[in-house]
Amino acid sequence: MNYQPRPEDAGFILNAVLAAVPRLRSLPAFADYDEALQGQVLEEAGKFVAEVIAPINRDGDEIGCRLVDGAVVTPPGFRDAYRAFVDGGWPALSAATDDGGQGLPSVLEAVLYEWLSAANHGLTMAPGLLHGAYECIRHHGSDELKQRYLSKIATGEWLATMCLTEAHAGSDLGQVRTRAVPQADGSFRVSGGKIFISGGDHDLSDNIVHLVLCRLPDAPAGPKGLSLVLVPKVLQGGSRNAVQCERIEEKMGLHGSSTCVMRFDDATGWLIGEPNRGLAAMFVMMNAARLHVALQGIGLLDAAWQKADAYAHERRQMRAPGPAPASRGSEAADLVAEHPAIRRILDTQRAWIDGARAIAYRTAVQLDVARHDEDAKAREQAQRWCALVTPVIKAACTQQAFSGASECLQVFGGHGYVREWGIEQVVRDSRVTMIYEGTNEIQAIDLLVRKVLADGGAGMSGLLIELRDELDASRDIDADVQRRLAQLRYLTTTIAMAAHKDARLPYEVADDYLRVVMLAFLAWAWARLEHAAPGDARWAAPAAAFRRWVLPEFEMRLGIVKRACEAVTLPAAA
Repeated sequence: MNYQPRPEDAGFILNAVLAAVPRLRSLPAFADYDEALQGQVLEEAGKFVAEVIAPINRDGDEIGCRLVDGAVVTPPGFRDAYRAFVDGGWPALSAATDDGGQGLPSVLEAVLYEWLSAANHGLTMAPGLLHGAYECIRHHGSDELKQRYLSKIATGEWLATMCLTEAHAGSDLGQVRTRAVPQADGSFRVSGGKIFISGGDHDLSDNIVHLVLCRLPDAPAGPKGLSLVLVPKVLQGGSRNAVQCERIEEKMGLHGSSTCVMRFDDATGWLIGEPNRGLAAMFVMMNAARLHVALQGIGLLDAAWQKADAYAHERRQMRAPGPAPASRGSEAADLVAEHPAIRRILDTQRAWIDGARAIAYRTAVQLDVARHDEDAKAREQAQRWCALVTPVIKAACTQQAFSGASECLQVFGGHGYVREWGIEQVVRDSRVTMIYEGTNEIQAIDLLVRKVLADGGAGMSGLLIELRDELDASRDIDADVQRRLAQLRYLTTTIAMAAHKDARLPYEVADDYLRVVMLAFLAWAWARLEHAAPGDARWAAPAAAFRRWVLPEFEMRLGIVKRACEAVTLPAAA
């Protein structure tokens, strides 16, 4: 079965759980935004994804991208689907109207890209960096570059890449060797090689705008010596730039996306931002990409769940324990969905999907608050939310996408291991999300070391208090969440104290700390979900599964971190 978006679920979380419309309407940029407009956009987006994007997913995986005579050819149907994507105005949802965009809230783009990733992860990789490239050029590009490239990228007419990684420099960008030499006309000549470049070449758009991390002559060593240069595939006037795809990587998954080895041979480019300040410009793009990767994780897990749930309601095997289910009728065996072990798998993944959506959608709303709110304190709080929450959901949602998709494959038994049902593709495609845009280990270190401990835990404490104050202590569920938020605040203080005695400790426990944070956020999300839908059968089973099968990990991870801190702070036994 192909993926089917469910606009009603997204709308429920946005409206009933997050009250997103009133918050967005309070911003001058979205004064005319309302639930009717939001519902219309989601409904049309769902139709487009289901009817145009999802049906070509299997060809994308089985045929894949090919390098023919030095140029990349995408799978059948991809070019037409992308053209329909552009013609429908979908790449331009949140771009400014002055740049050819529609000026809509970021959360609509977030929902759209979640669905796109679920329906066809390979094709979605091509436009996945458009928003980040747009923001990067908009904030750091010269007026000339903005005039030449911004509207083309905003509308999706031209696609973009992020060229960071080199064969010897993966996560360690300080080792980048690609060079950029200034020319008399103000341009630069870029030379070097990049690997793992998603969409490095393809036939989806007439031009590709490469944002290349490189070094100027006499630049300082390490990350402080990196600059960012815009290098187009096609120059003004139509001549081909000295940029070439040397090879397409043969990957475990994502066959519909061309992951290219790129060569720049004195290619012409233009500086974005200040010399030796390339990382500052690039991080605008990377942070946008990390939120999108979190949404990829949610979408891929939903795709896996949809396949497993549909199969479990068709396949009959043995008798389920307990009273005869209503679905049995005269059948000799019960539906797989009636078996408790399978029910646990399905409900647990649903708990992750819906809880994570609430957190991710709130993050997208906060992005717009940080950009557009007239109150400086509100902007500061929103920026704090985005800085702290983005690494959490990037790591946790992508890890659950892979492990949860594997669990969903288990629902099929042996049928899941063959291509016919499509679930094995989701497992393969989802694995890379734990690696790119900063590995999950780097996300955990970024969270704990660079963001939480950098201010002694004050920012995280403020965020947790904000969540606490949104709950009602008179409700047992809310009171339990408040207790966990308090435990997390205390744990943060404990790590900060222990880190003074052993600087390695935060790096050792960063993964566990991130999981504690995510589980606390999920507990908050499910308290809000249940409050918004009391007695609603749609949410009852995943809510129960969350408390029974997911939340107990909170105590386990909390205990791991506590014991690690005690090993540092308590005197050794005599």
